[in-house]
Amino acid sequence: MPGIFTAIALFIKELSLLVSYVKNNAFPQPLSESDEAKHLKLMAEGDARSRNLLIEHNLRLVAHIVKKFDNTGEDQEDLISIGTIGLIKAIESFQQGKGTKLATFAARCIENESLMSIGEYN
Repeated sequence: MPGIFTAIALFIKELSLLVSYVKNNAFPQPLSESDEAKHLKLMAEGDARSRNLLIEHNLRLVAHIVKKFDNTGEDQEDLISIGTIGLIKAIESFQQGKGTKLATFAARCIENESLMSIGEYN
């Protein structure tokens, strides 16, 4: 049970960081290809800091993708939160060496998570 509370606390922390970025329109730049590969490798070895960096530096992608759903009547902050969940799932399940870039894989996961939340993808 403590693992669930830790995960929830981490998610709330990341969500507050995301809201701060959105309000200030100051998303960090995407990582270079070599930095991304380095942090994916470190994350696979259990480095939580690398995981968080990968999430943080891909938040711009979330904001870009959820713009497609502006006309759904959903609150923008809710869509960004849901898109961030998709991003986290993508980063945690991404496998290097499959011929797909992280951004491509994450974009699909973010979009799918958003579609599921608005009931378009059952």
